[in-house]
Amino acid sequence: MPTSTSDPALAKRDAVADAVAAGFDEARVADPATFGAEHGERLDAAISAGHHGAMAWLAGTVDRRRHPLALWPDARAVLVCAMNYGPRSDPREALRDRGRGALSVYARGRDYHDVMKGRLKGVAQRLVARHGGDVKVFVDTAPVMEKPLAAAAGVGWQGKHTNLVSRRAGSWLFLGSIFTTLPLPADPSEADRCGSCRRCLDVCPTDAFDGPYRLDARRCLAYLTVEAPEMIPRRYRKALGNRIFGCDDCLAVCPWNRFARHASEAKLAGGEEPAPLAELAALDDAAFRRRYAGTPVKRLGRERFVRNVMVAMGNAGAAADRATIIDRTADEAPQVRAAAVWAAGEVLQADEVKALRAVRRPHERDGMVIAEWDALADG
Repeated sequence: MPTSTSDPALAKRDAVADAVAAGFDEARVADPATFGAEHGERLDAAISAGHHGAMAWLAGTVDRRRHPLALWPDARAVLVCAMNYGPRSDPREALRDRGRGALSVYARGRDYHDVMKGRLKGVAQRLVARHGGDVKVFVDTAPVMEKPLAAAAGVGWQGKHTNLVSRRAGSWLFLGSIFTTLPLPADPSEADRCGSCRRCLDVCPTDAFDGPYRLDARRCLAYLTVEAPEMIPRRYRKALGNRIFGCDDCLAVCPWNRFARHASEAKLAGGEEPAPLAELAALDDAAFRRRYAGTPVKRLGRERFVRNVMVAMGNAGAAADRATIIDRTADEAPQVRAAAVWAAGEVLQADEVKALRAVRRPHERDGMVIAEWDALADG
C-alpha cells in the first residue's frame, strides 16, 4: 500500500476542508479501532429475530458488517461525510391529499448515491495525492454500519428510530465514508440526546418498533413499499395511506428538526411534487423509466411502484379514480393486478365488484391475484 510521512493532523484538516468544499455539511473522523462490539451484537440480534425481512444481503454480509476492521483490517481512520437533505416543509403535509402519491423526501431528488459517490472519491483522491496512504470509499451499498460510525465520529447519534440525528440537521442526513490507512486524529463521539422523547416510536403507522432502537423492517412502510419483493400484506395496506415510496413519519416528528436547514445541494432538494395517483398508475414501463431516471424510485421497477400506487388508490376514497382501478385489474403485472383488486373492493360498490370479478376471475392464472379476488368474494 502507499506509504505516508505526512502530518496526520494536517492531512485531516485538508480532508475536512476538501469535503466541505465538495458540498458536504459535516466531515468528521472516527477511529475504527475503538468501534464498540455492541453494534455488531445488536446487528446479530436483529438478524436472528428476522427483523431484516427479505433483505438477504444484510444477513449475507453480517461478518463484514459487524466491525469496520472486519471489512478492511488496514484502516486506521474513517472520514464520515454527511450531506443534508432537509425538506422545506413537513413531508407529512403530502399525506392530506389522498388523490396524490406521497414520495419520501429522499426520493424526490437525484439518487444520493450518485450525487455523493463521485464527490467522496474526489476528496479521497486528493487526500492520497497530498498525504499518501490508501483509501476506500463507501456510500450505503457496502457492508458498512455508517450510522454507528457517524455517531462515533460525532456527526450525530442514533435516535430511537434507529436513524442518525444531528443537532445541526435533525434527522435529514445522507452518509458516506472514506476509509484510510492514514492515522487521522479522531473526533469526539456524540452523546445520545433523545432523552425521554419517544415521538418517533409513537407516530409509526404500523407500530414497527419493538422498542427504542429496535425496528422490525417487516412492519415498516418504508420497507414494505421499497424493499419488500412480495405483495404488501393486507394488515398494513390501510396504514399506507397515499404513501407510494417510503415513509418519513418517524423522521419528520423528531424535535431536533427545528435546527435543520433546507438542503443546500440543489440535486437533493427534491423537485418531484405529489402527482395524481391516476397519472402514476397509467405509467407503462418505458414511461416509468423516463420519469424516474436518476432517482431512487427507478430501482423499484414499474410493477412494484404501480402496486404501491394502486394500494394508495384503494385508500383514496372519493378521490380515487374508479376507471383506473378497473383498468389495472387487467394489468400485465401480477402485483399491480392484485393491488387493483384490493382497491376495487375498497372503492367500488358491491355490485360493481361482483360484475368485475365475473369478468376477470375466470381468466386469472396468478395465484396471488386469485387470492385477492377470492378474499373479496369471501368478504
